[in-house]
Amino acid sequence: MAFVLANSLRFHVQRLPATAEAARPDRPVVVFLHGLAVDNLSSFYCPLAVPVARAGHEAVLYDLRGHGRSERPAAGYDSRTAVRDLFALLGALGLGDRPVHLVGNSYGGTLALHAALARPGLVAGLTLLEPPLSGAWVENMVDTLSAAALSLEDSPVPAELRSLRLRKAANLTAIADDLLNRTSLIDDMAAGRTFTPADYARLRCPLLIVCGEHSELVPGARELALHAPHGALRILPGLGHDVLKETSGVLREAVLAHLDASAGLPRPTARQARGTRDSRVPRAGALVP
Repeated sequence: MAFVLANSLRFHVQRLPATAEAARPDRPVVVFLHGLAVDNLSSFYCPLAVPVARAGHEAVLYDLRGHGRSERPAAGYDSRTAVRDLFALLGALGLGDRPVHLVGNSYGGTLALHAALARPGLVAGLTLLEPPLSGAWVENMVDTLSAAALSLEDSPVPAELRSLRLRKAANLTAIADDLLNRTSLIDDMAAGRTFTPADYARLRCPLLIVCGEHSELVPGARELALHAPHGALRILPGLGHDVLKETSGVLREAVLAHLDASAGLPRPTARQARGTRDSRVPRAGALVP
C-alpha cells in the first residue's frame, strides 16, 4: 500500500510489477478505474490485477478521488478533474510518458473513455466493463444517489454496523455518506457531458466492451462498438450489471486476450493466464459486434 500526491491530492495506490519471467518493457501499463460511491481498487485486485501482472503487464490500481483511502475533498468530482487526477498520478509514479491500457468498471469505464479522448497519444487501449454512457443513465444515477444521500444523512447505520463488528460495511457506509452528503459528487455528475457518436468515432485505440446480457447498459455499449473504429462488444449470457463479480474466469481470459491483441503480442501461457497450477479458465468466445 502506498499514498501518492498528485494534482494536489493524496491518492491510495497499489502497484503490481509484471512477473519477471513474463515481463516485457514494451507492454503498456494497465491502469484500473473502479466505480462510484462504495467501490474502490479492491474490486479489481484478485479478479483481474494479479492475473494481469502474472501475464507480464505492470498493473496500477488506485482509489479515485474521495473513494476508499484516497483523500476526500469537498469538490472536483467531474470527469475532467478525474482525468487530470489520473494523468497527474501516472506522472507522480514516473509513468507519465508510457502508454497505458485503461480498464474501467461501471463509472470507471466512463472515465477511461474521457481519458482516451483527452490524451489519445497516451491511451494505447481500453477495456470497459459495463460502462454507463447514456444521458438517461446519468439522470437515473443522480436520482438514485440523491435518494441514497437522504437515507444516509444522520443515519445510525454506520454505528450499528460497528457495534455488530461489521467494520468493512461500516466504513463503506460512512464513505458513501461523506461522498454523497459532503462533496459535490452528485452535482458534478448532474452537470456532466454525455458522449456522442462523433466522440466514439475519434477513438483510435483498440476497445473491448463487456456487458451482461440483461444489463440496461447494453444499448449504449452497442452504439459505442458501432461507431468506434476499433471497438468490439462481448455480451455475457445470464448476467446483469455484475460481470466483474460473477464471471472472473471468462472475464479474465477475455481481458488478457484483448491486452495481448492490442499490443500485437503472443498469448501468455495457460499457467500465466490462470495464475495457479490447477485452476481452469474457460476460453473467451468470439467477440460480438
